[in-house]
Amino acid sequence: MTKQELSQKAGVSISFLSDLTNGKANPSLRVMESIANALDVALPVLLETTDLDEHSLMLMADGKPVKSLPPGYVRVSVILSEQQAFRVRMWSDQARQKLGQEAKAMLEKMQEKKDS
Repeated sequence: MTKQELSQKAGVSISFLSDLTNGKANPSLRVMESIANALDVALPVLLETTDLDEHSLMLMADGKPVKSLPPGYVRVSVILSEQQAFRVRMWSDQARQKLGQEAKAMLEKMQEKKDS
């Protein structure tokens, strides 16, 4: 898709898209949603995607982790039947519980190191 096509589908100017891709613009969530819809992707895909390497991201975040999900997990956006969506929600709940347990174990290990 060209910038012109994206501009038309998203309802934003080509100059704004150019500024955005060059890091000179700061889009609102509404504009980001329009761009995501024009690209036929979920908004979180745009919000979590970057072309910066992990080292640069860590520097920008003062050494804090920058990924919202640990390795081995992915976030997807799909269109499903109600029955399929029910099953996926069950899987999501299970994955969230597992992540919570893993995070708790990790925090306990960090606390043990800190205390020793």
